[in-house]
Amino acid sequence: MKKFTCVADIGNLKEAVQEALEVKRDRFAYTHLGKNKTLLMLFFNSSLRTRLSTQKAAMNLGMNVMVLDVNQGAWKLETERGVIMDGDKPEHLLEAIPVMGSYCDIIGIRSFAQFRDKAEDYEERILEQFMRYSGRPVFSMEAATRHPLQSFADLITIEEYKTVARPKVVLTWAPHPKALPQAVPNSFAEWMNAADYDFVITHPEGYELDPQFVGHAKVEYDQRKAFEGADFIYAKNWAAYVDPNYGKVLSTDRSWTVDSEKMALTNNAYFMHCLPVRRNMIVTDDVIESERSLVIPEAANREISATVVLKRLLENL
Repeated sequence: MKKFTCVADIGNLKEAVQEALEVKRDRFAYTHLGKNKTLLMLFFNSSLRTRLSTQKAAMNLGMNVMVLDVNQGAWKLETERGVIMDGDKPEHLLEAIPVMGSYCDIIGIRSFAQFRDKAEDYEERILEQFMRYSGRPVFSMEAATRHPLQSFADLITIEEYKTVARPKVVLTWAPHPKALPQAVPNSFAEWMNAADYDFVITHPEGYELDPQFVGHAKVEYDQRKAFEGADFIYAKNWAAYVDPNYGKVLSTDRSWTVDSEKMALTNNAYFMHCLPVRRNMIVTDDVIESERSLVIPEAANREISATVVLKRLLENL
């Protein structure tokens, strides 16, 4: 594997999950791969699970790790060509990228959607520039349109807890006070479609996702109907994708909050969320604290998904 930005890069999903379970049984079995190799983790946005789990994964593999918060611990970077740099950004990404590449063997990038320009966000310009100019294998630690490390961890978790070969998995929109990117729901949808689960997406009208990610999922606007018979409920907020409302909050309707009454409609479903979660907006206390909540095992599997991805990148150096 030369890069990791989407589900297509991981290849056969059954093989990837089996490799993940093997790594989970002995996560230090491949420390020789990372000896004298350096991972550079670049954060254009805040992080908790991604930062800690990916750094731990690199340590599992014997790597050296450097972490840079671009907007706090470095010069502010200009990303556009043709700009007269007379403002507060003294360095251009096109000089910074090859310099950073010269200090490491693998680069991880975290850069969210800005909601200023949909085309710019969905072209993944920052991630693409690192892949083009760094001279190093690059993987996404969440980008404008996808969060593949999270989705891989979600898949591992579902495979560990499912009781039928093809479970019903429901991705449900839930209210949030701020505009959030579509990266997690886009990515989750992409991976669930690839896994060929019985996959349903439910959200209010106006919150339709990019059709390329919806794929063959069933879209249901009645949340309660969508929950019926579900084995897994994955809650997540996202801002509007469809123009002219791209990046906007159209609703904070609390009737979409996941609560015990809705969970009772399911097939005793497990509850999932990528975290951080706004309690009693996205999900009620009783649901997230129940024995059917997988948010902690799911987060723990972020270390495993990152270890597998870094292992494969190292094997290709």
